[in-house]
Amino acid sequence: MKRLLNTLYVTGTNRYLSLDGENVVVLEEGREIGRVPLHNLQSIVTFGYTGASPALMGACAQKNIDLTFMSGHGRFLARVTGEVKGNVTLRKQQYHVSEDKEKSICIARNFIFGKVYNARWILERAARDYPLRIDAEKLKEKSGFLYNSLQEIRICQDASKLLGLEGEAASVYFSVFDQLILQQKEEFCFRKRNKRPPLDNVNALLSFAYSLLAGMCGAALEAVGLDPYVGFYHTDRPGRISLALDIMEELRGVMADRFVLTLINKRIIKPGDFIQKENGAVILDDDGRRTFLSAWQGRKQEVIKHPFLNEKIEWGMVPHVQAMLLARYLRGDLDEYPPFLWK
Repeated sequence: MKRLLNTLYVTGTNRYLSLDGENVVVLEEGREIGRVPLHNLQSIVTFGYTGASPALMGACAQKNIDLTFMSGHGRFLARVTGEVKGNVTLRKQQYHVSEDKEKSICIARNFIFGKVYNARWILERAARDYPLRIDAEKLKEKSGFLYNSLQEIRICQDASKLLGLEGEAASVYFSVFDQLILQQKEEFCFRKRNKRPPLDNVNALLSFAYSLLAGMCGAALEAVGLDPYVGFYHTDRPGRISLALDIMEELRGVMADRFVLTLINKRIIKPGDFIQKENGAVILDDDGRRTFLSAWQGRKQEVIKHPFLNEKIEWGMVPHVQAMLLARYLRGDLDEYPPFLWK
C-alpha cells in the first residue's frame, strides 16, 4: 500500500503553476510566491482558471502525481493523470460486470448499505453523546427508520427500487441534520440539501467537501487500475466519474458530513468566511477555503482502524483501501465487496 503523501492546494484564483527542475513553482502575476519539490507530493489541487504549464502537466503525468483543476467555487473541472494503471484484464472484467444488471446490483446495494449504515451511526452517536443538547428521541426514531431501510437494501434486486430506498434514507437523515449542529446555530442553519449552487453556509461546506472526496475516490480507483467513469450504481454519463461517485456514497457521512460538523461545532469555520454571489450561490472566500483545506489535510492524516482489514490506516487512505477491495472482488479474490462500515 502506498504511503499517504501530501496534497498541495493552490487556493488563489489568479495563481499559475509552472515547473522548475524537480519543483512545482506557484506564480502570482509573474512573481514566485512558493515552490514545493514534486517528490513530496501525491497530488496537486488548484482553484481558479489561470492554469498550469504544459511542462508541469507532463512532469505530473510522468511521476503519477494527480493534477486536479477546480473552479473558484470548488466545482471539479478536470484532472491530469499519467499512464493508465493496472491491467486490461481487470478493466475488461469491470466493463463486463457493469453491463450485467444482476451483478451490478450486488455491488451497488453494498455501496448504499454502507451509506445508510454510516448515516444511522452518525445519528446514534449524536444521540448518545449529546442527549441534553438535542432531541435524542427524534434521532432515535430516524435511526430506527434507517435500520429498517438497511433490511430492505440488503435484499434489494432492482436498481430503481434501490434508488428509491437510498433517496428516502437520505431524506430522513438530512431531516435531522440541523440538530447535529451544536454551535453558531443562527449562521449555520440547515433546512434542506441544495446544490448547483449551494444556497447557504452549511450546503456550501458540504458541496466543497463532496467535491474533494470525489476527487480522492477517482484517484484511488485509477491507482488500483479501475476505470472511475464506469460505475455499478451511478449510470454512465459523459464526463461523470460514476464509479468514484459509487464508492463515495458509503464515505459521504463519515468523511465529509462529520468533517463539516466539526468545522462548525469547533468554530474552525466562521460566518465571515463566506460570500454570496449575485445568483444566490454561497461559497467560501479565499481565507475560508484555506482554513477548510488545512483542516481537511489534517483530518486525512488522522489514524483509524479499518473495520474490514482490522488494521490502522489514515483517513486519507480509506478511499484507496475501498478501491483495492473492489478490485479484489472483481478479480474473484473476495466473495463480496465489503463496504466501509463505521461505528
